[in-house]
Amino acid sequence: MNTSRLETTDIFRGAFFLCMGGALSCVKFRRDGRKNASFLFTGPDLDRHDRDYMNGQARVNPLQLKESLNRLRDILFERLREKEGRYDCDRQRNHRGRQIRR
Repeated sequence: MNTSRLETTDIFRGAFFLCMGGALSCVKFRRDGRKNASFLFTGPDLDRHDRDYMNGQARVNPLQLKESLNRLRDILFERLREKEGRYDCDRQRNHRGRQIRR
């Protein structure tokens, strides 16, 4: 069993790695006109699991995959809030003074 490191921007692939025993090491953000996040995973046999995933031969418990996907989304949005602030993109909050009250 070898320990490997893999980075992906695919949240479904990342959830699969979590199901297969991978550990999320970090989430990186890049800015090139749009927001991109990449997930770095470490764990045993990730290269083999990645080959199975890419070949369509991967098997996983669907409930575990759903839970892993939700966990990654939670982590992603938490990191985004920490990085940019909670209301940076909230149009309604930014323009609240101009809203008509009824």
